[in-house]
Amino acid sequence: MSEAQMPWRPFTVPNLISLIRLGCIPVFLWLLFSVQDRWGAALLLGALGATDWIDGYIARRFDQISELGKILDPTADRLMLLVGIFAIWIDGSVPTWVAWLALCREALVAVAALLLAALGARKIEVTWWGKTGTFLLMFAFPFFLAGESDVFLAPFFGVGAWVCAVIGLPIHYWSGFSYVPAAREALLEGRAGRKP
Repeated sequence: MSEAQMPWRPFTVPNLISLIRLGCIPVFLWLLFSVQDRWGAALLLGALGATDWIDGYIARRFDQISELGKILDPTADRLMLLVGIFAIWIDGSVPTWVAWLALCREALVAVAALLLAALGARKIEVTWWGKTGTFLLMFAFPFFLAGESDVFLAPFFGVGAWVCAVIGLPIHYWSGFSYVPAAREALLEGRAGRKP
């Protein structure tokens, strides 16, 4: 099905899951800052990252792919990552340079996406590298948080955080650079499609 034929279909299970994931962001912030429960906040953020694939799987498996879903799913991912990284940095559970490397990449991609949309580019599909980098960072930051909690496995989570970050950050940046030629092509195609 082409992008032009993609139905909006707001009332689907995958869209509901994406909305629930977005709604869990304030709960994460409440756990971290109001309750001061690093372990609970880490569990919630880790679970949200681990279940990232569920809405996409259901959409494909049960033919519930929609235009809204293609916007909601990556929006939920990006917001969860941005809010999670910033909050965990404010909490002091992650080194500043790790947080800022991740935040700068996310900010650059977000600005580029908005600029491309304003210039009329078609949407760019997320690559395998992009998904892999995001997936690793979605575990790295909850692991950093769990590593600073009072659970007995905290040192294990601390090691896991560094493993995910050291692998995930380079992949995350590589995927960002790999979108440059795709962005140029999307811009050309988008402008060509708008010509009468």
